[in-house]
Amino acid sequence: MENNEKTERTVNRYTEKAAKAYSGFAMLLVLLLVIAAGIALLVVGIVELVGYANEMGDEEAVSALGMAMLLGGILAIVAGALLCAGFKVLNPNEALVLTLFGKYYGTLKKDGFYWTNIFCSGINPGSERAGFSMGANGSVSYAGGGGKKISLKTMTLNNEKQTVNDERGNPIIIGTIVIWRIVDTTKAVFNVQNYRTFLSTQCDSATRNIARMYPYDLFDEDDQNEKTLRGSSQEIAAMMTKDLQERVAMAGLEILEVRITHLSYAPEIAAAMLQRQQAEAIVAARKKIVEGAVGMVEMALDQLNADQVVDLDDERKAAMVSNLLVVLCGSKDAQPVVNSGSIY
Repeated sequence: MENNEKTERTVNRYTEKAAKAYSGFAMLLVLLLVIAAGIALLVVGIVELVGYANEMGDEEAVSALGMAMLLGGILAIVAGALLCAGFKVLNPNEALVLTLFGKYYGTLKKDGFYWTNIFCSGINPGSERAGFSMGANGSVSYAGGGGKKISLKTMTLNNEKQTVNDERGNPIIIGTIVIWRIVDTTKAVFNVQNYRTFLSTQCDSATRNIARMYPYDLFDEDDQNEKTLRGSSQEIAAMMTKDLQERVAMAGLEILEVRITHLSYAPEIAAAMLQRQQAEAIVAARKKIVEGAVGMVEMALDQLNADQVVDLDDERKAAMVSNLLVVLCGSKDAQPVVNSGSIY
């Protein structure tokens, strides 16, 4: 228990907190006044320098006051321009995780126009515009860059079709989509390398884990109450949702729903399974035909006896039953044969 708590504290070292930010409109007004004052000082300083040189009759004469005003104006303009880097604009359902010199500074989650410390930088390793590099073994790694804002909107992951084995070991092809969103920005940014890649990998693992626990379909000898991937897709999807949520909780993600979009046998056994299904359908159809034919023969014999149309002994009844079953159960139209003599 102590080891688990220690691991939890190590993984979740950062707790989401609001970043210190000021109204962007107020700071914009202040910076505009600072820049305007800097321009005014710059102009007055130049005028002072020119006037002092003319007054002294020496073009190289420099006024200390004019120089101070000139430098002050330049510094005010440069400072105002640099401070403009602190402006941040957030749209609805967006967040910005800020770090200051490598340490977590805070998160902006409310939409609006803000000004923060100009040395704060946003970080978002899971940006859709982030760079990725493909390894020699087909692995994908994050290469940095991309947008700094984190989307808090509900998003969809279209997990590609993959070949897995069901409970009986049959290879099947299954495809899923995951509806998810970010609920803890600090976990999403600091606990995993890239939360999008992490989610995709864990989705593959959860799909394989759940698919191998159930058969694709039931056979005649199976318990008809047993869950299958094809017949209990809603229950299987709910299990995938629960399993995937447990896997991605450390990344600050919430799984809203998992849906199975494709389910079929793999090509190598699809033909054999199709023949089996066709055979089962033919057997079921024949069984229904035989049941109906037997009922019709029984009804015909009872009707003949009740109306006393003809008196049939056991041998004639057997011949009549045989002929009726051939006619009723045959897949082709029967060709009648007229017997003009006795059967004896």
